[in-house]
Amino acid sequence: QLQLVESGGGLVQPGGSLRLSCAASGFTLAYYAIGWFRQAPGKEREAVACISSSGGLANYADSVKGRFTIARDDAKNTVYLQMNTLKPEDTAVYYCASGAPYCSGYVVRATAYWGQGTQVTVSS
Repeated sequence: QLQLVESGGGLVQPGGSLRLSCAASGFTLAYYAIGWFRQAPGKEREAVACISSSGGLANYADSVKGRFTIARDDAKNTVYLQMNTLKPEDTAVYYCASGAPYCSGYVVRATAYWGQGTQVTVSS
């Protein structure tokens, strides 16, 4: 069974950091690009970052550029999203998705597979 599972969300104060993980099972993540998305209450889902398969080229939405870092560990079949200097507006459910080897900018080209999401809340 092909599956993506996110973890690492939680409650953090503004300015704090979290690292999200996206673990794949049932397929070899090394052949795929991974995109991170988020959806805040009452808003549409938006892409925030993407990392390609070979070479691991990463791109970011302007809203997170310089604060978030996406990285992959193909030996662990896992992609990470390191989030620093978090702001209240980063509060959302974060999802990872995959389905193609490449990104189009900071958006993964296909999203055949989705994780269940992990909640990130930035609040004092």
